[in-house]
Amino acid sequence: MAVLVTGGAGYIGSHTVVELLEKNEEVVVLDNLKKGHKQAVLGGKFYHGDLRDDQFLDKVFKENDIEAVVHFAAYSLVGESVINPADYYNNNVVSTLRLLTKMKDSGVKKIVFSSTAATYGEPESIPIQEDDKTAPTNPYGETKLAVEKALRWFDSAYDMKYVSLRYFNAAGAHTSGKIGEDHNPETHLIPIIMQVATGRRDKVQVFGDDYNTPDGTCIRDYIHVTDLANAHIAALERLRAGEESGIYNLGNGKGFSVKEVLTTVEEVVGRKINYEIAPRRPGDPAMLVASSEKIMKELRWNPKFNKLETIVETAWKWHSEHPNGFEK
Repeated sequence: MAVLVTGGAGYIGSHTVVELLEKNEEVVVLDNLKKGHKQAVLGGKFYHGDLRDDQFLDKVFKENDIEAVVHFAAYSLVGESVINPADYYNNNVVSTLRLLTKMKDSGVKKIVFSSTAATYGEPESIPIQEDDKTAPTNPYGETKLAVEKALRWFDSAYDMKYVSLRYFNAAGAHTSGKIGEDHNPETHLIPIIMQVATGRRDKVQVFGDDYNTPDGTCIRDYIHVTDLANAHIAALERLRAGEESGIYNLGNGKGFSVKEVLTTVEEVVGRKINYEIAPRRPGDPAMLVASSEKIMKELRWNPKFNKLETIVETAWKWHSEHPNGFEK
């Protein structure tokens, strides 16, 4: 039986496909390639299409004996979601409802959902716990929370079990250097710094240096993408064991400031990184750090690449060998 990975040509999806293949899983990858890269899919059976295409979805489910779904396919840019909320609800919510309905009709009862810390909105306390209030401050977070609520009702009505993983700042690249982070536009801090290191950008903008943090810059929880991938597999094993549905945070458990990241990149790449201080961005909390105690206890998951230096080293291996990202 196969594991269907939607959005499997994307950053986290492609790394999860690699980890599944290394565990000798039968993998089916689905992606519309609007954000993902076919070159990032290093194995499995690939389908190019959209979840909102019912005929396409019928074909995928009819041609494969699907046991479970790992669902990454979504738009994920906060700023873009504010400008185009219709696109985000259509792509993130409508497409997921199509997928869940097809799963129901096909008797597929297990799904691991790629959620986000954006479901919490402004944190009330640090570290963030799974039972903290969810009050998203942007349409992206709202769409992910809407799917989580739909999953709860599908479980109640159809016994479709799920694990929802709320994670923070995915970072780094596969240790082989074969796949890594390639977004257009790029909005994540570490790859933006890498673009300065490789000469694709002149400088990094640091949005605010007057926060109530030790060095005045925002603190975020960076988690290595391979650790994220293995957490999805741990969640899949929980569902295979017949356990109940659940929601888990995923993070390092500690945060790093923007300036700490800049300094670490300089040490790894051996050169200075130009940056300038820019005004704060509206809605940026001073600190976002997850508590991962629940997933560590219940799913026996532990991050293996939790040092910032390791995260940066793997990112640099990818970016230095692929300065222009995946070949178009």
